[in-house]
Amino acid sequence: SRAAEPKKPAEGSALFALSLCSALPFLGAPRLGSSGHVRRQVRGAGGGRAQGWLGPPSLDKAQGCVPAIRTEGGRRRSPVPAAVPFLKIIRKALSEEKRVSTKTSAADLVTETDHVVEALILQELQTRFPSHRFIAEEAAAAGAKCVLTPSPTWIVDPIDGTCNFVHRFPTVAVSIGFAVNQELEFGVIYHCTEERLYTGRRGQGAFCNGQRLRVSGETDLSKALVLTEIGPRRDPATLKLFLSNMERLLHAGAHGVRVIGSSTLALCHLAAGTADAYYQFGLHCWDLAAATVIIREAGGVVMDTSGGPLDLMSCRVVAAGTREMAVLIAQALQTINYGRDDER
Repeated sequence: SRAAEPKKPAEGSALFALSLCSALPFLGAPRLGSSGHVRRQVRGAGGGRAQGWLGPPSLDKAQGCVPAIRTEGGRRRSPVPAAVPFLKIIRKALSEEKRVSTKTSAADLVTETDHVVEALILQELQTRFPSHRFIAEEAAAAGAKCVLTPSPTWIVDPIDGTCNFVHRFPTVAVSIGFAVNQELEFGVIYHCTEERLYTGRRGQGAFCNGQRLRVSGETDLSKALVLTEIGPRRDPATLKLFLSNMERLLHAGAHGVRVIGSSTLALCHLAAGTADAYYQFGLHCWDLAAATVIIREAGGVVMDTSGGPLDLMSCRVVAAGTREMAVLIAQALQTINYGRDDER
């Protein structure tokens, strides 16, 4: 069954801030307790060790957050910023002329706003969690290495859908994922123009504006709506493979194949049950990190295009509401080699 339309939050940016900065139970590396069970050491906003949860780490349905933590001084504090200026920057810039440059191809666009928003997000996170690691789109484009280690790691896409953003097409999002021990634990995706906040936390469910998400459960490709993105390359060989993959799915009877210009929001459509499958060659770890948690917590499957387990750094993915659907999509595809994020 298809998901109902979620309600808009009264204060989208405040809700985003709360979910981003207080929803993580994984603010330090896991440690092994004396009983042999994994214990999580939590860091307070000021860097002090937390004495433990003030309550059970259950996901708050309306806000996607966990309880505040207690620092060494005993003070209750939830690390929530007073404002989220980058959301205002994105909304304002959408209606303005932009300075646009290119990265890997003429279709791989970047704007000043991408850089400003990424800097603001990283500054906020680095201030609060100085021992953590960071992988971010524009930093990677400038030469920073994309290596996912066991350390707590934030994976940031400051503006997903930059081409949409340049053309004032309103499908634009901010995506932030979080991993510990190379496992994705939490994800936030915020649709900047529709004020839809998608959150997912491993083992705790996925939500949009407080409403639980659930995938469609479709197993029949002939009844499926499939989403994809083109990828940055426009050379004849790549375009031929891209169009051939689309043709293969349409010949298999898919209801349709859609391209909306934002990988993260397309994946959120899958999590919400408004689409049945997604595939892409040429996306990156910052496109996938948050969305993978959200889809899995909504009951879906995220895997490699070979049919094997997802490799976050492989620049390729198949996702679907069911494993049956994911396998059907993977079997139909021809590989487009974009290399790996961790080998650039």
